[in-house]
Amino acid sequence: MNNPNIESYFNKSNCLKIIVKPNSSSNEILGFDSEKQALKVSISAPADKNKANLELIKFLSKLLKKKVRIKTGLKSREKIVCFI
Repeated sequence: MNNPNIESYFNKSNCLKIIVKPNSSSNEILGFDSEKQALKVSISAPADKNKANLELIKFLSKLLKKKVRIKTGLKSREKIVCFI
């Protein structure tokens, strides 16, 4: 998915449901899962010792040029992230 307008997927409270695929070859947005109403994101970091979560925050912060935090799902592949 090239240069998606990721902000269009956020709801009114500036939060977004994300499905993370850790241990991937690169950090990229794979697309939108309309069934789960979530954005699919691949992250190169492993899901070990919070590495994938930190990499997800860095990736989304750089993409959005805003601060991002994980609201729920710290130990799950399905997360809700909010930008501040």
